[in-house]
Amino acid sequence: MVKERRKKMINFPIANSIEEIRNFVSANPISFLYISREGCSVCHAVKPKVQEMLEEFPEIKPMQVSADDVPEIAGEYTVFTVPALLLFIEGKEMFREARFVVMDDLHDKFERIVNNYEIA
Repeated sequence: MVKERRKKMINFPIANSIEEIRNFVSANPISFLYISREGCSVCHAVKPKVQEMLEEFPEIKPMQVSADDVPEIAGEYTVFTVPALLLFIEGKEMFREARFVVMDDLHDKFERIVNNYEIA
């Protein structure tokens, strides 16, 4: 019997306030926000795929925020639907994906960002 090997998935730290999110985005050269809601089935389906993908990109620092727990996230980052995936470089939003995420496209975007960015 062949034992199936599963890739280890990183755990996203959970944000509890808008201040924590602002500090996280400004403190990390490449930061990634995964914005979700508790009752969102798409959010729960997409998250493990993104977690696994980010194992390949340790330069990208992730954080998860629930729009249920931190409702200010919607106004602060103009989020109208979840999941919303936002990537920042030095505090500036570089791209976002929302609701229906094409994993191959997301991977390509991560790869381009990481390959073209030099962390000082």
